[in-house]
Amino acid sequence: MEETDCVVVGAGVVGLAIARELSLRGREVLILEQHTSHGSETSSRNSEVIHSGLHYPRGSLKAVTCVRGRELLYDYCRRHGVDYRRCGKLIVASAESQIPALETMLRAAHDNGVTDVRLIGADEARLREPEISCVAALHCPSTGIVDSHGLMTALLGEAERHGAVLSCRTSVASLRTVAGRCEILIDNEPDAALAARWVVNAAGLGATALAARSPGYPRQHIPIAHLAKGNYFTLSGRAPFTHLVYPVPEPGGLGIHLTLDLAGQARFGPDVEWVNEVNYDVDASRATRFYDAIRTYWPGIEGRTLQPAYAGVRPKISGPGEPNADFRVDGPETHGVPGLVSLFGIESPGLSAALAIAEIVANLIDPLRGRSAGRTSLFTGSPWSPQAP
Repeated sequence: MEETDCVVVGAGVVGLAIARELSLRGREVLILEQHTSHGSETSSRNSEVIHSGLHYPRGSLKAVTCVRGRELLYDYCRRHGVDYRRCGKLIVASAESQIPALETMLRAAHDNGVTDVRLIGADEARLREPEISCVAALHCPSTGIVDSHGLMTALLGEAERHGAVLSCRTSVASLRTVAGRCEILIDNEPDAALAARWVVNAAGLGATALAARSPGYPRQHIPIAHLAKGNYFTLSGRAPFTHLVYPVPEPGGLGIHLTLDLAGQARFGPDVEWVNEVNYDVDASRATRFYDAIRTYWPGIEGRTLQPAYAGVRPKISGPGEPNADFRVDGPETHGVPGLVSLFGIESPGLSAALAIAEIVANLIDPLRGRSAGRTSLFTGSPWSPQAP
């Protein structure tokens, strides 16, 4: 049986960020990915938004990693030539009754250290976006967009330059602990393929199922998985916006919002469609609901055409009608399984938070180093210890 130091299961943006961070710290890293290429699931089926960190409860792992990760991500993109744009965002209230929700989000933003967020009136909102319709808005200048594929390619390339290896078409059947090592069983193989000192379960949509298939993993520490499909539509022609435009959030998501890609093409979504299995088909009839939602903040959508684009599925650990669950980064002190770190519920803002989540995981594995490439981390200890951003 082959042996290695660290295995990361899952080559999405979070798994790649973790592999990079561990390799920079001198760890031997093997990345296992079930698909034919990295970043084939959730990481390539989202809005590509760099979130500012205002939507999440103070002190939550989502809030802390989003705020920390956002600035790490902007810096990383600058240093590694990854395309991005800090375009800013408007969260708009379409009726007076929604203004208290904006005020609540403003307080949450400032509590989370996102102090550049301002509540503005309709006149200023229209100065920024003349076609917008609203009674008030939050202006969030630190929100941006990023080339997610370029980011993942850069993370993988840097990890590989420091010795990490990616193995695609490798589906992990289960994990088991034997004599203090974590053994990895690959699909269709009767015996363990390799053993590692540490395994990071960053399997995204498959993370809870992998934990459930792993003998000895305490069932009380495995959350229930829920699948929230988000559909996206693109606009025919160019939209007259330079900012991202969001409505007041809805249960399960941030509402059908307008985002831009780096070429200026507008796309709308995601909505929230609770599903029982993963599928990426977009039902064209859902456009009716999209038009209704978009008209509340952009009446000019009339006469324009929406085309089905793509869909993604969020790996949520809270279901319909439940409060949004926080990220889970569970190490041995949480679940009691030596040498294993499990990541559950890494949905939005996982892209924005990826580099900060990587710091947390690396510090669980390497608590005494707590540094990589001369950089100082906010996160040390187990499982994590946030400081004020």
